[in-house]
Formats: sequence, C-alpha cells, structure tokens
Amino acid sequence: MDGNGRWATQRSLERKQGHFEGIKAAKRVTKEAASLGIPYLTFYVFSTENWRRPQGEIDYLMDLLASRLFTEIDFLRRVGAKVLVRGDYSKLAKGARQAIEATIQATKNHNKITVTLAVNHGGHDEIVRSVNQWLSSRKGDELIKAEDIRNHIDLPFIPPVDLIVRSGGQKRLSNFMLWDAAYAELAFYDTLWPDWDGELFRAACEEYGRRTRQFGGVT
Repeated sequence: MDGNGRWATQRSLERKQGHFEGIKAAKRVTKEAASLGIPYLTFYVFSTENWRRPQGEIDYLMDLLASRLFTEIDFLRRVGAKVLVRGDYSKLAKGARQAIEATIQATKNHNKITVTLAVNHGGHDEIVRSVNQWLSSRKGDELIKAEDIRNHIDLPFIPPVDLIVRSGGQKRLSNFMLWDAAYAELAFYDTLWPDWDGELFRAACEEYGRRTRQFGGVT
C-alpha cells in the first residue's frame, strides 16, 4: 500500500487525504480478490518503522484505522471478509486497539476471504517474538528448528505468501513478512496505491499465474 503520501503531494493535497483514498483502494482490491476466490489477502498497513514518521501523521493514521474499521463492517459482511491482524497491535492507541478487536469479533464467522491487516508489523520483530515465545517453552538444551519459528509467528495457520505486490515504484520488501515470504513471487508496480483498482489487481494475479514456481528445485 505504498504511495499514499506521494499521491496526495502530486495533487497539492495533505498527506492524510492520500491515506484516506488508500482505504478506498484497499476496498476495491478486497472486493476483486474475493470475486477471484483468493482465500487470503494481507495489507501492510503500518510497519514497525512507521513510528519514525511525524507524530501528527501517526495520530491521524491511528484515528483513521479506528474510525474506518468501525464504518466498514457492513462492507466486510457483504464481501464475506474475516479480518485478522498480524503484528504487535498492543502498542497502538487505545481507540485503534478497540476497533481492531471489535472488527475481529464482528467478522469471525465470515468465510469467503481472510483479510489480514499487518499493523505494527515488521519481519524482524515477528521472528524475534517467535523465537522468544519458543524459548519460553524450551525443553532442556533443545535446539530451535525452522518449524518452531513457523509455529510461533503471528497467525501460523495462514499459509506462506504466494505473491507480494508492491505499489508506488519501490522495489524492496521493507521488512514485510520475511519468514513467510521466503519463496514468494514479487511484483512491483509504479502505480501509486490510491490509484489501484480491481482491474489492475486482477492483471497482477494473471501475470503471477503465468510464472513457474520452483521452490529451489528445477522443472
């Protein structure tokens, strides 16, 4: 979801207007993903590094997250979206935490698509928290295994990532789901996030479908 601020700046608008329009894009993509039968969709909403932004922008993002989650319950019901959160959201503002918990509860029985919001998420942080959780239950001098980390990351029941799509022209992962992205296909687009729609998302999925995934082997 990259490019909200630049989208607004290009139009001589406040950055917060770009974030507001970014939510509309997320709704368009969610609707299209559900229609395509995609079972899991994750949005990188707020990273562990985003705390470095100006406090005023952070406060606005927290307020926007809280208010829009409450107002989009009906939309989530219509598309059959269950909402989950990836990341340590205990550090968010109280209003945002309450909105997240209320949305998770309100959508828990939806089963057409699972939409995960990566909030206060960072791949490094997730792996560290996973290892620390494993260490707290470690038996003797047992050595950690890859599956131990996988079993302790956030939402371990969700499959590893198939495709990461990044908007806005940047070509990097920016600390996103590093453990589960080990064999993810990557697609980078110059289109800023607020300009994304269902048609562009569908095109990205179709391009992914033409790739051959080898997972370290040969075909």
